[in-house]
Parts: sequence; structure tokens; C-alpha cells
Amino acid sequence: MGEDGAPVTSSEPEAFRLSPQVLIASLRAMEPRPSALLLRRLVEGRSQEACATYYGVSAEAFSVLLLRASVALARRVGLSVREPAGGDEEAAWARMLGEALTREDARFPAALVPAVDVCRRLRAVGTEVAEGMEAAAREDAASPHRRREEWLRRLAVAALLALTAYLYLSRPEEPPRRPRPPAPAAPAPR
Repeated sequence: MGEDGAPVTSSEPEAFRLSPQVLIASLRAMEPRPSALLLRRLVEGRSQEACATYYGVSAEAFSVLLLRASVALARRVGLSVREPAGGDEEAAWARMLGEALTREDARFPAALVPAVDVCRRLRAVGTEVAEGMEAAAREDAASPHRRREEWLRRLAVAALLALTAYLYLSRPEEPPRRPRPPAPAAPAPR
């Protein structure tokens, strides 16, 4: 809601000036789960119910997670956005964000505008973002740094296997087992 308490909608937002490259870099810099939530819901265009089922949470919980991810993305791209004040406001914002992503004429408070706008922009350039994310993943997989990491992991596994084999083969011989004493006999009934 605006300063006068009336709900607002976005007009020409700053988020629509964001290039796909900025969005790709921001998504890659985010924590993996929020980034994946945004990609699945907005770039791949999956329904909220399908995403909630995929992540094993309720639709309401997914809405809250999506709101948090969109606020984080809006911050990362440099938009001025604030966190919800409490649990009730967060639930209301999550509901309004869901409505704003399904209907262009949805109304939402002014504080939610940057998050809604960045989500709409991400959805609008979804194809370019998906292609850019795939290209970045391929480039990362082919980088010398990644290959070195992979070889170091393999070397660490081989070292652990060799150490395990050494410790197994060099263990002291086990002492012979002592026979168990017979159990005491139960007293005879009288």
C-alpha cells in the first residue's frame, strides 16, 4: 500500500531494465535453494502446486519460500526492498506475490513492488536466463579449476581407500574367544 494506504501496482519498474546477464549472474551468486526455487517456478514456468510437490512442502510454505527468494534476488540486483515485518505480513505478501504472478492486474503493497517486478522480469526473459544458466554450468564444468577439483576429489577418495585397506590389513590378530560359561540351571519346582 502506498503512503495514503491505497494499494498500488507497478508502472515502469526498474526491474524491467535488468538484462538477462545481470539476472543470470545474480541467480548464480545466490544460495542454491532460493535460486533453484526461482528457476523452477519462474524460468521453467512450473505451477506453484507442482513446485510445492517437488520440494515436499505445502503450497503456502512454497509461497513463503518464493517470496523470500524473490526478496533476496531483488536485493542482489540492487533494488530497494525490505523484508516483511512479521509472520502475518510475510504470509500476506506471499499470497499477494502468488496473485501478482498469475494476474497482471493484481494489487499489492508498494513495499512488495521490487520483488514482484523482479519476478515478472525473470519470467519475461526466462528463455534467455535458462540458456545462460545452462551455458554457465557447461562453462563451469569445463573450467580448469573444476577439473582440478575433480582430480583432487578422486585423489582424496583413493587415499581414503588406501588408508582403509592398510588399517584393515595391519590390524592385530584377534584374541581367541573364550567359551561362555553355561547358564545356571533353573531351580526344580517343588
